[in-house]
Amino acid sequence: MIVRRSLNVYWWVLLALLSLLSLGANAQAANPEYRLGSGDTLRITVFQNPDLSLETRVTESGVISYPLLGSVRVGGLTVTQAEQAIAVGLRTGNFVKQPQVSIAILQVRGNQANVLGQVNRPGRYPIEVADMRLTDLLAVAGGTAPAGGETVVVNGTRNGKPYHAEIDLPSVFSPSGRAQDILIQNGDAVWVDRAPMVFIYGEVQRPGAMRLERGMTVMQALATGGGLNQRGTQRGIRVHRRAGDKVQVIQPALDDRLQDGDVVYVRESLF
Repeated sequence: MIVRRSLNVYWWVLLALLSLLSLGANAQAANPEYRLGSGDTLRITVFQNPDLSLETRVTESGVISYPLLGSVRVGGLTVTQAEQAIAVGLRTGNFVKQPQVSIAILQVRGNQANVLGQVNRPGRYPIEVADMRLTDLLAVAGGTAPAGGETVVVNGTRNGKPYHAEIDLPSVFSPSGRAQDILIQNGDAVWVDRAPMVFIYGEVQRPGAMRLERGMTVMQALATGGGLNQRGTQRGIRVHRRAGDKVQVIQPALDDRLQDGDVVYVRESLF
């Protein structure tokens, strides 16, 4: 009876350990650590060994110069892996018996991405975490500008091959849009194009250019332009649309949808 109870306790402990290991692995997969890159500035400290503490910068070749060890390659390693590499070197060299190494990233320069086009603060931004997504990077850049469109283009490399993706930004915020919010990697370039435009002139209250909203119809464009003036007529509406090297003149219905670059002209009523 005692043996059976001991075995039951043993199995419960084993299952608990396996569960913790599984949770740790899942957490690591869900939140991958940042990998050090050239240009990153680090503060390295060794517990109870102040002479081995220093601030250093990762060189272009991915190494740092560390006391007693010389050049240590840390480029491409996570912070945890870099701490272990230095600890192993100190221990195997008989410099410190049980070294407790900690690394803090003071400045991120090794992994960066470019944000260009219609954003409020275009520029080059550090990828401070390994799971930075497209929306995170756009938020750092101040979000899309008022003239920005809804399509975001991401160019880079994945697995050594050129990578190109066109993301419909509103779909990212749909219940099933998580997959569209792609992970940003070192060297990615994000481009936010201008919003599509249509132009309206003739006998309307407010002629000029306007943003083409998704699914905008001729009637909605006329409403945005303040509607027809006293001389305008619905029978005189024409849409000039470019098709290749030619321009087509269309007599649209009011519920017809407009396209990027369309020019809406409202003629004067003859009566």
